[in-house]
Amino acid sequence: MLDIEKKLSKLSLKLPSAPTPAANYLPYVITNKLLFISGQISADKNGLIKGVIGQNMSVEDGYRAAQNCGLSLLAQLNAAISGDFQKFKRVIRIAGFVNATNTFEDHPKVVNGVSDLMVSVFGENGKHMRIALGSTLPLGVAVEVEGLFELN
Repeated sequence: MLDIEKKLSKLSLKLPSAPTPAANYLPYVITNKLLFISGQISADKNGLIKGVIGQNMSVEDGYRAAQNCGLSLLAQLNAAISGDFQKFKRVIRIAGFVNATNTFEDHPKVVNGVSDLMVSVFGENGKHMRIALGSTLPLGVAVEVEGLFELN
């Protein structure tokens, strides 16, 4: 059985509580064996991680913000499967949105924060397809990610 808390502890990370939706939508939807998790915005124990990559945040700052989004994805996954990771099969897709300047070109390096987390936690089952785009984001956050997971 996968012990996600132990894997995260080895990375000096902690599974947060699943964030509640900020508007009129569901945090996740399960259909057949697919779990769709709504966009998770960058936040940590101090609140929202706000900023613009390439302006007042570095690629490394963005990477950490994306990693925090990944932790929120894992928290939603944990809630959706009631903590039973025997129900988890694999990560299918990650979509990453980066709040960046018009000239910023390293969106993939920022979104690696969530991709690297998924592979560190799930190994081969954490490898996924993904997109990494730049955009303005709600509430001025640095990063937002959504995920698609397959369940057993």
